[in-house]
Amino acid sequence: MPDVAIGPYTFESKDRVENFHGNQVVYWHWERHLMFYAAVAMPLPPSMPFGAVVDTIFPQIYGYHPDFKKIDWAAVTWTVDGAPLTPDPEASLIENGIGHKSLVRFWTPGLDGIAGTCS
Repeated sequence: MPDVAIGPYTFESKDRVENFHGNQVVYWHWERHLMFYAAVAMPLPPSMPFGAVVDTIFPQIYGYHPDFKKIDWAAVTWTVDGAPLTPDPEASLIENGIGHKSLVRFWTPGLDGIAGTCS
């Protein structure tokens, strides 16, 4: 039996950027590594350099995966909200086109999870 909406619903969203104390929520997903089966949400300052995320935050999140130390960051391919991204590591997240609730996906060529199982 189909559901029928009785709305429209009008409400003030709780996840507006104004509610994150100067940060924006950014979702990051390491593709073909299902040990991390979903994107990781991180509240980050929009002014944070992209390279700082890779150098200081990624090791804390993804560092225990055996593939992490093998990543050739120059070969990684990126998308932000479905569009190709060539990030500038010195530029801020916002300057790289990464906004509040953006999804950043990245692929690491030649690394397909533990024993090639995408895990």
